[in-house]
Amino acid sequence: MSALKPLRVIISGGGTGGHIFPAISIANAIKERWSDAEILFVGAENRMEMERVPAAGYTIVGLPVAGFDRKNLLKNVSVAVKLLKSMRKARAIVASFKPDIAVGVGGYASGPTLRAAAAKGVPTVLQEQNSYAGVTNKMLAQKAAKICVAYEGMERFFPKEKIVLTGNPTRQDLVVSEENRQKGYTYFGLNPERKTILLVGGSLGARTLNESIIGSCSDIQKSDVQVIWQCGKYYFKEMSDLQAQGRIPGNVYLFDFLSRMDYAYSVADLVISRAGAGSISEFSLLGKPVILVPSPNVAEDHQTQNAMALVKRNAAMMV
Repeated sequence: MSALKPLRVIISGGGTGGHIFPAISIANAIKERWSDAEILFVGAENRMEMERVPAAGYTIVGLPVAGFDRKNLLKNVSVAVKLLKSMRKARAIVASFKPDIAVGVGGYASGPTLRAAAAKGVPTVLQEQNSYAGVTNKMLAQKAAKICVAYEGMERFFPKEKIVLTGNPTRQDLVVSEENRQKGYTYFGLNPERKTILLVGGSLGARTLNESIIGSCSDIQKSDVQVIWQCGKYYFKEMSDLQAQGRIPGNVYLFDFLSRMDYAYSVADLVISRAGAGSISEFSLLGKPVILVPSPNVAEDHQTQNAMALVKRNAAMMV
């Protein structure tokens, strides 16, 4: 863009790392191409994007939006009120920032934001990470100019003429190198002579994976391996208490969230992970041995479909 009129971009969405990290990668790619671009993130208040986006160097504004609760219909009254407030705030944000384009990556906040942008005549682009499209992106597809996808066959959900098969944006800092490997050993306090297992249950955590580790602690303690374990913020206190009680051995290194995934991947000899779309893309890029444990608690079992993209190519095992 010209120096007189920098490109102005709104990027909206979040809730989990699977939405947030692709969004940050998109922002980084825009800045690489147009260094003077002005980028504003719009997320959901009290969600992890409100911490992760500023940590990446970008400005973010929060909406009071929340997801509908299918089990507690009474709670949805307050959810509806928050949605109306979010729609008003999103319109004000779009009117004030005056974006040239708005990008939605899925998650609660992208609905009000991209609807407000489209109503103002701002071109909108969607980025769908999964093999099964999210509810918000399906709702926004009609007004979108383009829809970037990571899997073939997405015309099941979106107009075929709008689909662009781009793959998923991945974190540019995930460089596996000998230098990062040595830095990783120091960063995590690991023994370079031992094999390292990296266990990642997603940014929020995965109970079944966590319970499996707890059940295997006696075997882990007897083994000559070391484990980096991202248990998720929802389970960190519980797991920390167990470690303090001696029920989790010293060769297990416990974290609620891994901010240096470049180091974690570099030291890992084996990765055990959920099969979120972002993780699948990272494993494809890195070529690490991986065991995938798809979450059953997702729409249309889409993590199994994600995992099969690697399993069919003999690039991963699935359990």
